[in-house]
Amino acid sequence: MSNFFNSRLFFISIALVVIAATLPLYVSGYVLGLLTVAFYFGVFAMAWDLLFGFAGEVNFGPTFLIGVGAYTAGILNAQFGWSVYLCIVLGALASVIAGLVLALPALRVRGPYFGLTTLVAVLMLQNFIVVFADLTGGEIGLTIPDVISINAGTNYWIALGFMTISAAILYGLSQSPIGLVLQASGQDPVQAGALGFNIVKHKLAAFIVSAFFSGLSGALLVFYFGTASVGTVVDVAVGVNVIVAAVLGGRRTVLGAALGAIFLIVAGEFLRPTGELATFIVSAVALLVVLFFPGGFLGAALSREARS
Repeated sequence: MSNFFNSRLFFISIALVVIAATLPLYVSGYVLGLLTVAFYFGVFAMAWDLLFGFAGEVNFGPTFLIGVGAYTAGILNAQFGWSVYLCIVLGALASVIAGLVLALPALRVRGPYFGLTTLVAVLMLQNFIVVFADLTGGEIGLTIPDVISINAGTNYWIALGFMTISAAILYGLSQSPIGLVLQASGQDPVQAGALGFNIVKHKLAAFIVSAFFSGLSGALLVFYFGTASVGTVVDVAVGVNVIVAAVLGGRRTVLGAALGAIFLIVAGEFLRPTGELATFIVSAVALLVVLFFPGGFLGAALSREARS
């Protein structure tokens, strides 16, 4: 961690946050809204990177944790009229509980079976939302009566502050002794276990932390949208975007995952006039980065800095 605080990356990160904090003073509400969504997706990607990049567990269903937090918060507000902030906290707590229930059996399987377990969990959540449409709004979506704020600048600052704090916590955790154990267990679980580390316990802790930030960000996002639907927080395509963002930004960098998410959201929006071609262009860029820069945007920059 001391090396990070003395690195150019730290000062660049601080400068970018300061510049980003001033954007509401001179950019349009449209741009602020776009970046607000990108910041929440940045937290999704960082939480996913903690589990995959360090623990080595491929979670194909990040939207299960996101969706549980989002729908729990939205339903409590829509059905019972509870305050926004209480619903957000309870949404994050519901994601932690759901993550714990999912992780206990999933972490006991090896290879691709963990990823398949998490993917099945997403499909089950989608079916639950459709079957219990009276509660969840079904395929139409759940309308939420309250929002955090109707001011674009306020929503933007909340999202930026949340992403910044989440990045600091997740990056700090990744560089802590727990993060080093996770990295060792992800690279060689047999050897890490032979050294006396409880691999399952550390991976379970990583899954719970990932669930907390995913659920909290999902709950905040739906109170920004004012609605919750399968297409925005649960769909498999949303999960694919989260995974691609983390890989684009750089595996095991945490901070790079946020960079990748912002790139995906902003690039997709600016390419919207091209229609279906937008998805092709963004996918092609992602493929080129994976093929020629396996470390992602930030990973390549860090490697260049280390060599210099």
